[in-house]
Amino acid sequence: MRAVAYKTPQPISAETSLVDVELPMPEAKGHDLLVEIRAISVNPVDVKVRAHSAPPADELKVLGWDAAGIVKAIGAEVTLFEPGDEVFYSGIISRPGSNAEFHLVDERIVGTKPKSLDFAAAAALPLTSITAYEALFDRLKVQDAVSGAARSILIIGGAGGVGSIAIQIARALTDLIVIATASRPETQDWVKELGAHHVVDHSKPIAPQVAALGIGAPGFIFSTTNTDSHIGDIVEAIAPQGRFALIDDPKTLDIVPFKRKAVSVHWELMFTRPLYGTPDMIEQHKLLNKVSELVDAGKVRTTLSEIVGPINAANLKKAHAMVESGKMKGKAVLAGF
Repeated sequence: MRAVAYKTPQPISAETSLVDVELPMPEAKGHDLLVEIRAISVNPVDVKVRAHSAPPADELKVLGWDAAGIVKAIGAEVTLFEPGDEVFYSGIISRPGSNAEFHLVDERIVGTKPKSLDFAAAAALPLTSITAYEALFDRLKVQDAVSGAARSILIIGGAGGVGSIAIQIARALTDLIVIATASRPETQDWVKELGAHHVVDHSKPIAPQVAALGIGAPGFIFSTTNTDSHIGDIVEAIAPQGRFALIDDPKTLDIVPFKRKAVSVHWELMFTRPLYGTPDMIEQHKLLNKVSELVDAGKVRTTLSEIVGPINAANLKKAHAMVESGKMKGKAVLAGF
């Protein structure tokens, strides 16, 4: 089968940073589905792994943690899907990725593809949807109010992949006032279209802008990017006893200033459940199905912003470079081989 892989971590501009390869066809066993890939999208995790993670000597590493496709075969223990089902999912970081014609994935982290979306539009959603959903409901527990705080959430990096879906899920499933950050006119318009009640500019001090809205200190803050640059504003803006979640990888993160406000700090990593095979791993299957229902009901839209082309090394390089630029609005998708 055709796939895109690499042997050595390199800058994306390098000729062999990603290459087209032929690999053996995988076989579905246990809880695995064998999925014929129709579309994939690129996330920051793809870029980070490609740039820093070396596979064992002389081995190829296939990236890709977002996919939409059709189930072609199932393992003996599969109960949730059948061959022919259309699915979407984000896989697991410890297994070969979805940048291939066929891919193995555990059924318990797979959802039924929204019927109203084509494969490209669906492929933009899984990783960011799981991340946003888990951050909101499993980490921040936004369903539980913070005493004395404004019933609001500040989402830093609202125009990115995770921010774009977090805004929509918060609007669809909660009564929160959603404040999103964006710094350019086109990204500010984007987050407004997605449902943000208020938009503030993260290229300027955030806390004074939030205070100027006059709605009170938010009980929840969700930072998707550049957390270390905004930590002072986060400490200042959040309500006492508030809850703060982040997903990026600051080189340093001093949380001591949160102590005075008794703020709880939560890290979200959507790979944790499948990596450790937690007893509640199937919650990712359930939440993806919930997102699929919200899409088909018209309450959540795809965050696809650009289809780069068919799945090959040249187009994946373009998509990686787009993500590395830090100026992405929504998600870049590749469709077909």
